[in-house]
Amino acid sequence: MEVFEHLATGFLAAGSLQNLMFCFIGVLLGTLIGVLPGIGPIPALAILLPITFGLDPLSALIMLAGIYYGAQYGGSTTSILVNMPGEASSVVTCIDGHQMAKRGRAGAALAIAAVGSFFAGTIGTIFIAAFGPPLSAIAQQFTSPDYFALMLLGLIMAVVLAHGAVLKAIAMVLIGLLLGLVGTDINTGLTRYTFGISGLWEGIEFLPLVLGLFGIVEIIRNLENPPPPREPINTKFRDLMPNRQEIREAYPAAIRGTGLGSILGILPGGGAVLAAFASYTLEKKISRKPAKFGSGAVEGVAGPEAANNAAAQTSFIPLLTLGIPSNPVMAIMMGAMIIQGIQPGAAVMTTRPDLFWGMVASMWIGNLMLVIINLPLIGMWVRLLSVPYRLLYPAILLFCAIGVYSTSTEPFMMVLMIVFLIFGYILLKLGCEPAPLVLGFILGPLMEENLRRSLVISRGDPMVFLERPISACLLVAAVLMIMLIIFPQFRKKREEAFQEE
Repeated sequence: MEVFEHLATGFLAAGSLQNLMFCFIGVLLGTLIGVLPGIGPIPALAILLPITFGLDPLSALIMLAGIYYGAQYGGSTTSILVNMPGEASSVVTCIDGHQMAKRGRAGAALAIAAVGSFFAGTIGTIFIAAFGPPLSAIAQQFTSPDYFALMLLGLIMAVVLAHGAVLKAIAMVLIGLLLGLVGTDINTGLTRYTFGISGLWEGIEFLPLVLGLFGIVEIIRNLENPPPPREPINTKFRDLMPNRQEIREAYPAAIRGTGLGSILGILPGGGAVLAAFASYTLEKKISRKPAKFGSGAVEGVAGPEAANNAAAQTSFIPLLTLGIPSNPVMAIMMGAMIIQGIQPGAAVMTTRPDLFWGMVASMWIGNLMLVIINLPLIGMWVRLLSVPYRLLYPAILLFCAIGVYSTSTEPFMMVLMIVFLIFGYILLKLGCEPAPLVLGFILGPLMEENLRRSLVISRGDPMVFLERPISACLLVAAVLMIMLIIFPQFRKKREEAFQEE
């Protein structure tokens, strides 16, 4: 009953006219970003982050969350209709969704994706409401050694679940940790890695880093490899009803995808992309007719779409309860909370219950808005793809520059963004995924603070990390994760995980 009381508090907070408006703006912008190929939720959140700085903290977070799961939803429309995934987690939807469209079942595929996403979002919201308070209570038992061990485990799991080579992922985490140490040491008052540049005395700003690494680099990537023009498959609102056979095949896949996505969303390094591909692989393996996948299998649409939406919801659990971002999107959300003066973690639930439960309730409201506003607007989203990229990308670039300069009128911030743009382009050419770097950058200062505090309390004795049961268990789990990377059989499975792409 207590959960329902908390949810009632959340719906009262999220149901204000102001918050409903910002939730609507968020899901609408998210869908727009999901529809446009090559942008995706991470660059989008980075680009749109500055517009939330003047908002009330709850309104800002509701809007950013709406952009995130709106982008997960929007990518399915163009994946199905024109075989162009708006963002990475929608790649797998292209495989069978577009084949259904070519057979004249585009409307059914879109309806299945929409309903599956809404169902997964509802379960994900319940998941957060049910597991949030217990995890928060556990988090209150954590001390400095436990937090350090938890963050270390999170970074190792981010390496295990990252795309590409393990060594490149490790290098990205280490670079992120080093970048997080730049600035003035709060304990000694000495500057570190500033090279005499006064603009770095307070550390590297979050916004120039994410905009340089993600926002502008994504523009360059798409200019170098523009998506080929495709003939859209038209569908009408009255064609959105799937038949009985499609419903029978879709709902078990959606349930399995929801369960799988809910679990993978919580794991550090997991998220919507991993959930979508894992769901597709699962459906293909358990199917009695695996040969039909790739030629328009309903399960290949329902499962991944439910999985990516469920993972998008449950990835908020570690951030809101433990103060640990589970993926790069949550790292951006954590940066937004810190900018708003809110320290993520267990204290949020007790000190700002309206914020915590308001965000939880807004997720269900946002998912309902997605279904209501997007199915009738399918035609408009498809027509949006005709906007020339020569007009779209300069506008995004201008928005990035205005966003950085408006938050800090220091010209050095623009220089810093350009530096990270060049660095991000080099990473792109080397085939390095910058997402683990952002996690390392966010967690680096927190890890250092908890490491120092632990050693001060123990008078320099490192055994403090093994003497506490929580930190010892987390360190054992970290060692097991490292062993998984070393085993050849696991490395082979890891490389095959995204082969469907």
